[in-house]
Amino acid sequence: MPETFIEQSIAYTKRTHGLCQENTRDSGRACQDRSSCDCNSTHGIRYAQNSQFTISSTIRIRMESLIALSHRTFSSLKIRNYRLYFIGQGISLSGTWMGVVALGWLVLQLTGSGAQLGLVTALQFIPTLFLGPWGGVIVDRFPKYKMFFWTQATLAALSLMMSILILSHLTQLWMVYVFAFIFGIIRIFDDSARQSFLFEMVGPENLKNAVSLSASENNLGRAIGPSVAGILIVGVGIGFCFLFNALSYLAVLFVLAMMRKEDFHAVHASPKTPGQLLEGLRYIWSNPLIKKTLLLMSIIGAFTFEFQVSLPLMSQQIFSAGAPGYGALFAAMGVGSVVGGLYSAGRHKVAHHHLVVFMFLFGASVVAASLMPSLVLSIVAMLVVGFFSINVTSLANTMIQLDCAPHMRGRVMALWNVAMIGSTPIGAPIVGFVGEFIGARWGLGIGGVAAILTGAIAIRALLKKDLLQSVPESVELETERSVI
Repeated sequence: MPETFIEQSIAYTKRTHGLCQENTRDSGRACQDRSSCDCNSTHGIRYAQNSQFTISSTIRIRMESLIALSHRTFSSLKIRNYRLYFIGQGISLSGTWMGVVALGWLVLQLTGSGAQLGLVTALQFIPTLFLGPWGGVIVDRFPKYKMFFWTQATLAALSLMMSILILSHLTQLWMVYVFAFIFGIIRIFDDSARQSFLFEMVGPENLKNAVSLSASENNLGRAIGPSVAGILIVGVGIGFCFLFNALSYLAVLFVLAMMRKEDFHAVHASPKTPGQLLEGLRYIWSNPLIKKTLLLMSIIGAFTFEFQVSLPLMSQQIFSAGAPGYGALFAAMGVGSVVGGLYSAGRHKVAHHHLVVFMFLFGASVVAASLMPSLVLSIVAMLVVGFFSINVTSLANTMIQLDCAPHMRGRVMALWNVAMIGSTPIGAPIVGFVGEFIGARWGLGIGGVAAILTGAIAIRALLKKDLLQSVPESVELETERSVI
């Protein structure tokens, strides 16, 4: 029978302190004095009791540390207004990604054309290309709460109208064009208002935590929404995806109405100053690192991040998996992004060669996904794609901000959005055309090749001055904010 903890402690005490000299080197005699042994046993019991107390204290301290860590991780949720926002956004983001999947599949159902799918995707982001830099400037002149409320209400109305048209079997392609374009215009102001509204809810001391939680929530929505959309499209139809998306916006409107306005942190509207955008453009052009990084990322944004076009074509043409296959591919990328985001969040130092390496890995993973012989293997590959994609954007974003003057950061980040999102109207029609007339594998594969070639260009453009830099908290904050 194994020894008890107290018996082991008594033996340990005897060996350590020599209180009972059994089996000594000089003689094999037992304890010389029985009373001495009894006394020593008492010491052993006391030692064992003390050891038990030490272990229980250690466990208690560790539990308290874990509780304190969880409190820090979710500290923003202690704020009532943000807690309401977090709940509403959790529902709304899943609906938003359902709408993304549903819109792409609707175009394929209406036309069966990859080129048309690319054109509709381009229409969503043309407003960002031409109006993106002004979005934040305009939002800063109005109260963020009201701006966010009305943009969410408008998006809800658009999704509801589209669901009614689809369920009534009245949808025509030109209606989808109009929907995509208006949706893109509203999203310019909605994105800027949502990011700025976080500060008004939580204040400066909890802002980084709120941004981190919101970024994680967005990635989770990207993983959940497409999966649900694929099931709904097969089960009840595309129209119900848009209906659910409209209802998800109503959840945000409901929690906004429940917020306590008096708890908001006051932020004064920015005055209108002429020449702000031109000043930002001149600043970027005069800064070699920022200029080169933005140009490199615009190539990846234009051709590699066209998954809204390439993945539905892969599911339809290659795997004959329909909407569920498309949803599964998109969801897998979302799961990979969640894991990649956690890895990226733990990075506190960056160097230029890190970005180059991840560009190559991102491109290689996309090429691998395009070559997979089965849907299951392609889903696995998209997990890896999601992991590397979030690291490429995070590294590039962080490098730009580390080299950017604080007073220029807002304008530089507006142009970052143009490079990453506004370049979509250039690449989406090309990827769609290639996917339709050459093959879906080529449509996805050229994105991977583009990332690999960009990495090769980056070797010459970025590695002449390869510095390892620490990432301050302010830059971590803005990097996380950019993916909300």
